[in-house]
Amino acid sequence: MTISMTDRAADQIRTVADEENVNLDDVMLRVAVVPGGCSGLTYDLGWDTTVQDQDTVEVHNGITVVLDQRSRLYLDGTELDFTDGLQGDGFHFANPQASRTCACGESFGV
Repeated sequence: MTISMTDRAADQIRTVADEENVNLDDVMLRVAVVPGGCSGLTYDLGWDTTVQDQDTVEVHNGITVVLDQRSRLYLDGTELDFTDGLQGDGFHFANPQASRTCACGESFGV
C-alpha cells in the first residue's frame, strides 16, 4: 500500500463529493505531487474518471484513490488526514520521505 487515509480524511472526502455532486462509485480521487510551493513540491487532490497505464489504484475506506507513477514514489508511506483545529482546517499529508517542509505545511522537498 502506497498511502493510507484516516477516517477523518475519508469522511471529509465524502462530504466534499456530496457538496460537488460527485458520485464516488464512478469517480476516483487522484492524489498527486506537482512542482510548486516554497519547498519545491506540493500535493494535489482532484477528481478523475480515467486510469492511465502506469497508475496505481488503491481503495481506502471505500474511496478509490489513483496515483501516477511519479507521485507514487514521493508518496510511499504517506498518511492523508483532515483536521479542522486551530492549526487550520484542511487535508494534511504526513510524508515520511519529506526532508523539509515549508512553514505552512503546503509544500515539501526530498
